[in-house]
Amino acid sequence: MIQPPELFRVSKTRVTCDGSGDIPAALGHPRVYLEIDEKGYVDCGYCDRRFVLIGGPADGADQSSLPDVPSGASL
Repeated sequence: MIQPPELFRVSKTRVTCDGSGDIPAALGHPRVYLEIDEKGYVDCGYCDRRFVLIGGPADGADQSSLPDVPSGASL
């Protein structure tokens, strides 16, 4: 079974991801800006982290049943 993506609950629809966390940012990936749409979540195209809007339609849903939603990322 494939593990569900790493999940971050956020309060804004525009988020950034650079793949860092427990590792230094220099070892992550280029910073991308992602926009959460009406589905209530978006996935990073580099590291598969999922950003879920708090109170949105995907908040509290079974994340493993939701399809990937890669955003049109920009640098």
